[in-house]
Amino acid sequence: MRRRRLSYVCALVMLLTVSPATAAAKPGTSWAQAELKTAVAAGLMAKEAAAQPNKPLTRGELETLVAGLTHAEPVPTASPTKTVTMASLDARLVGALGLTDTAKLFTQAAKDAGLTPPARFGTESVARLLGLRTNHPAALDALELSPAEPATHAEAAYSAARILQFGESTTPNLQELGATFTLPAVTPWQMRVLNTAVRFIGFPYVWGGESELLESPFGRQVHGGFDCSGFVWRVYKLEQYPNAGKLADTLQGRTTYAMSGEVPAAKRIALDELQPADVVFFGAKGPKSKPVQIDHMGIYLGNGWFIHSSGYGVAVASLSGWYAKRFAWARRPLAEAGLGSSS
Repeated sequence: MRRRRLSYVCALVMLLTVSPATAAAKPGTSWAQAELKTAVAAGLMAKEAAAQPNKPLTRGELETLVAGLTHAEPVPTASPTKTVTMASLDARLVGALGLTDTAKLFTQAAKDAGLTPPARFGTESVARLLGLRTNHPAALDALELSPAEPATHAEAAYSAARILQFGESTTPNLQELGATFTLPAVTPWQMRVLNTAVRFIGFPYVWGGESELLESPFGRQVHGGFDCSGFVWRVYKLEQYPNAGKLADTLQGRTTYAMSGEVPAAKRIALDELQPADVVFFGAKGPKSKPVQIDHMGIYLGNGWFIHSSGYGVAVASLSGWYAKRFAWARRPLAEAGLGSSS
């Protein structure tokens, strides 16, 4: 089965979060042309830097940008010409917004549940809840960047322009939301699955992607990353868990509607019955959706939170509001594989 031959309807959620600049990019211009102009006009970025949108961002340039956003003097750096990774860019911006403690809450909550999240888990979670990252259309997936790759002037400008649009309530609202991120104690098998899932926080949304690498078991990707169903596949089907029995065989289809339709209606799990590591499905008609109408999916973390690959890349999200209205049902691969919820 070839990845490119399938219809990935989870792209609906991705399309809802594409920035206007990305969607309107013209040949010969950067996808972040409008944001680059905004950054220059606000004194956050030099014209020379904006004229090289795909050039790696340096520490010195990042500190100049942060100083402009915070109305403070640039922080001296010992290596001003050293490039900045995407994870470092997000962490610096989260800190500049005064949300470092909130980021720590996300990391600590995951650790308290027994998980071992990567060091970037908190800042990447916050950055994506703030919308500091965006998805590129499928035709531009080569522009996507993984957490350890150098950030570009374009990505930095996009983040800066986004921050300039924040209202006075943005930071307090995020702090309030972050305080609700708590996870329940998990079973050993739930822990194995969720540890795999949180490991990919911050990886980009890639159309048809199912691997963090360029090469997946099903062919070469444009860039490492995941679409929504590919992320669930990576966690449940492609990860090699010792003594997993038939776990990798529980999810057979590759699309959202295929995987959602593999569980009989009588065994569908309702919103108030969710357990950590359940696979959650979303559709326009909520519980009344048919499998062919399921257009997004993710993995439940617990206490009203889930992790998924969306227009913000691999991110955590609160299963409330828009997501709660669209929640269709869930399935429990661990139980389907005979591993149970308490083993």
